[in-house]
Formats: sequence, C-alpha cells, structure tokens
Amino acid sequence: MARFMSRLWCKVESTGRHLPIVLNAVLVFSITAEVSYLVLVEAPLEPEQKKTDWSTMWKAMHLFSQYFMLGNITWNASLFVKTNPSIRGVFLGGDTMGQGWRYCYNCETHTPPRCSHCYDCNVCVLRRDHHCVFFGQCVGFHNYRYFLTCLFFMWAGLLYAVVMNAEVFIVILKEGVTFHSIMLLLVPWIMLVSGQVTARAFAFAFIADTCVVGFLLVAAFLFFHVALMLRGQTTREWYSTRQPYNLGALANIRECLGKYWYICWLCPLIRSPLPGDGINFKVTGSLEPMK
Repeated sequence: MARFMSRLWCKVESTGRHLPIVLNAVLVFSITAEVSYLVLVEAPLEPEQKKTDWSTMWKAMHLFSQYFMLGNITWNASLFVKTNPSIRGVFLGGDTMGQGWRYCYNCETHTPPRCSHCYDCNVCVLRRDHHCVFFGQCVGFHNYRYFLTCLFFMWAGLLYAVVMNAEVFIVILKEGVTFHSIMLLLVPWIMLVSGQVTARAFAFAFIADTCVVGFLLVAAFLFFHVALMLRGQTTREWYSTRQPYNLGALANIRECLGKYWYICWLCPLIRSPLPGDGINFKVTGSLEPMK
C-alpha cells in the first residue's frame, strides 16, 4: 500500500510539474485561434473592401505577423526548456576560485559567483535569476536570452490580440454602453451561466478579458527584466540591492543576449555567442549589499 501511494504521489507530482506548461500552451494557441478567426471572418474592413485585393493583402499581413510571433514564442520556449542552465557538465575546478565562490552542501561542490542552488531543480544554476514555474525550468546564464525573447513576443502577441479584440469592444460601445455590455466584459462566466449571452459572445468576451489581463501582467514582468538587464542585475541581486556587475547598459545587454544582441531577438536560429562563460564575471562594485 505504501509503495502504491508513493508511485501515485510521484505521478501526481510529475503531472503537476508539467501542468503550467500545458496551460500556457492551451492559452497561447486558443488566443491565436481566436485572433485568426477575427482576421479571416470578422476582419475590420468596410463591406465594399472585403472582396478587393486589399482585403486579401490585409489578411495575409496580419496572419503572417501573428504566426511569426507564435513561432518565436514556441521556439524560444522550447530552447529555453532544453538549454541546461545548471553546473552539470561544467568544469568548476582549477585555480579560478576566488572572491564570491561558495560551497554548496547540496551539490557538494564549490560554486562560482552569482550561482545559487535551486531546490526545485535540485542543482546549482549558473548566474541564477529565478525558477520559472510556468516552464518548470530555472532562468540562468545559458538560457536567459530565450526566456527574455519569449517574454517579449508573448507581450507583443498579447498586444496584437488586444488591438484586434478592440473591434469587439468598439462594436459593443457603438450599440451603447448598457449594463448588459458592461457585465459581459467584466463577468462573462456569470452571464453565460445565467443564460444572458450566447456561447459565441462569451468566448469573445472571455478571451478579450484574458488578453487584456495577460498583456498587463506580461508587460510588468518584461519591463522588470529589461530594467534588470540594463542594470546588470539578477532578481536575487535586485532583492539584495547589489549592483557589482554593472558594465554599462550596452555591455549589460551584450552579456545577456550575446554578440549579435541587436538582431538575435528576431529569430532563435540566429547564433549570438555570449561573451562570458557563466563562471567568471568582471566586478565593478562592492559585493556587499548597499546600505
């Protein structure tokens, strides 16, 4: 009985670990499908324009932009998960140990500066920023570029979805700001259960609300990490108010995104070698917390 419960718990834990990834994928593809429907079926064009060449070109441009962002999100997310940010397979010995090195009793090895142990991954991560629960992976030195680029295209995609769904809001407002329309936008679930709206209207309102809330959350998270990148900090260093690795805005960007930082964010296939190794960092300030 104890062995059965142990196996059952392991399966539940494994499923719970992958659940955020599945939910994110469902959300991204649902929004993509809804926006594709808006573009193809309810394109914001005048009736006389819908049968012209401009209509075809307009739809093609929108669909290309939409699936370009979707491709970048999925590809960067895949590379982020597959890229190992930990110290596994990294040679940490030699004569390089000095200031900032620590001993990790969990991994039973000395670890370089900015490296810390993740109890979710059960390993030390080079230049660890935080553990991303949405992907079940730590954000570290080797995969920070994919994390930040994925976050950027999620923000851009949600902004695009908000703009497209704005047509629905405009239609509702043209019909008049009524109690019914306000309730549909604020509490679509209650309106559906009470039979006040159709399933189609509920789907539009729910996804539109999801896009707006998601856009605001992702925007806050993205701008926070962009600010950290410009300051040469990780989330852990931001909490401790330390800024000992600030090389200047341009050099900090290059440290995170690599040599070709100005173009690598357009496509994950563009190689952009990182200038460092995740072990040795140039110190420009005090390693002690600022008072």
